[in-house]
Order: sequence, then structure tokens, then C-alpha cells
Amino acid sequence: MAESNTTTEKNLALLRTAYRTLERGDLDACVEMLTENFIANVPGVPDPLHGPEIWRMGAQAMWEGFPDLRISVEDMFGADDKVAVRVHFRGTHRGDFQGVPATGREVSFRSVELYRIEGDKIAEEWVAPDMISLMQQISPAPADH
Repeated sequence: MAESNTTTEKNLALLRTAYRTLERGDLDACVEMLTENFIANVPGVPDPLHGPEIWRMGAQAMWEGFPDLRISVEDMFGADDKVAVRVHFRGTHRGDFQGVPATGREVSFRSVELYRIEGDKIAEEWVAPDMISLMQQISPAPADH
């Protein structure tokens, strides 16, 4: 049992470091925390995406759209080789994001994320960011009817 707790603590520490590193915008250091055959399971995409560069592209898009991105981990727990996280993202829409030009608006959205750890690296993620909420916050105001 002690071995399992040690592994779980190590996995939680890895994820805490990963989120802090992401918040600093050090994507190279984040990519170093991923396995070479990293798998991303993303909503709206039927098949898993493979490779650390896929992750980097998504993170880069977030940073270009929200260069002051702040990340608050609200819950994190682990079991076996998995870590579950409830995370809150905040930032200012200062660059293009998914085809929407900068609005200067403050945004706030949450994500529920699950990670699988292999050794001391992140091997797989399942993420469920509230993209509907995010896109509503940056979409142009509808014309008055």
C-alpha cells in the first residue's frame, strides 16, 4: 500500500509541476514532461491524437489567444497511474483564438482533465474544457432584435 501512495504522490507532484510550468508559458519544459508517444483525447475529435507536438500546438494556441493565462487547480487526486484534475483558467483575450480576433475581454472557464502517467512522464490525457463557455465569452455580441 505504501508503494501505491508514494507513486500517487509522485504523480500528483508531476501534474502540479506541469500546471505551474504551463502557467509560466514554458512549453518546451512542458513537452519534456510528456512521453514520446503521448496521446491526447480531445472533445470533438473522434480518434486520439499522438505526439507531444500535438499538445504543444494546443497550448501555443491558448497562449497566443490569452497571453496572461492564469491556472488554478481546484481539485486534484490520483489512483494507480491516473490523476484527475479540476482546473480553472482565466485570462484576457489579446490575440486570435480559433478564428476570433482579440476582444480584450477577460475570460474564465473550467476544465476537467484526466492524465495517465508512465514512469515519471505524462503518457495520455483526456480533457474536457468548457469551450462553449469560453467561445461565448469572446464571441461578438448578437445584434439587437
